[in-house]
Amino acid sequence: MVNIRKAVAGDASRLAEIFIFAKRGQYRPIFHDDKTTFGVMQVLPLALEYRDCPEKLEHMWVYDDEFVKGLVHLEGDWIEELYVDPFFQGQGIGAALMGFALEQGASKLWVLEKNDGAIGFYKRQGFHMTQERQLVEGTPEYVVKMER
Repeated sequence: MVNIRKAVAGDASRLAEIFIFAKRGQYRPIFHDDKTTFGVMQVLPLALEYRDCPEKLEHMWVYDDEFVKGLVHLEGDWIEELYVDPFFQGQGIGAALMGFALEQGASKLWVLEKNDGAIGFYKRQGFHMTQERQLVEGTPEYVVKMER
């Protein structure tokens, strides 16, 4: 049974796997920074952080279909993060998480300007690009604000 539920400390390992592998796949072609992608971004430290600091999971929700396949992090009306395990992308999980986020009142997000896949997904969910951009600290890349 598919269930979107609040994340708990017991989800730490799956959350870390999803974050690290989804971010590597999406961001490495944009940032071209293997030192960060494979050195700094590691599954175990992130999993331990989630396990030991459950307050970090306070606004995180997971798509649980026998096991966690995706997540959304909400802060007020902002979607801070939405990731689906790369093995399960294209199965409607992102749309289900987005539908949940919208039901919670989410209407804004930041997305990497060069992340065409994510931008296309958000547009299909009814979001549009705004003129607001911000430089990603320490990089030459920008994020752009999208609203619904």
